[in-house]
Amino acid sequence: MPVTFVVLLWPVEGHADELHAYEDDVLRLVSAHGGRVLARASRTDDDPSRPLETQIIEFADRAGFDAYMADPHRMSMADRRTSCVARTELWPVTTT
Repeated sequence: MPVTFVVLLWPVEGHADELHAYEDDVLRLVSAHGGRVLARASRTDDDPSRPLETQIIEFADRAGFDAYMADPHRMSMADRRTSCVARTELWPVTTT
């Protein structure tokens, strides 16, 4: 059964470009696990209380999502992520 998530990302102050670059790289791994990025958007203002980036990602099943989260290539970028992502919120959703 497909699973869909909304991901909200806030940058470490001064590291917005690095967050986008990190996400460019890590989202390339989604398809290897039966997933696809349905939408990816960036805020258009400078309000740090709002997420910089919002994503909607779908996987064929929960196992695909779990495999993506444990992907060795993704895990190897953990230090990079820590340096540019201050906060993440992830919610399961249904799309209409």
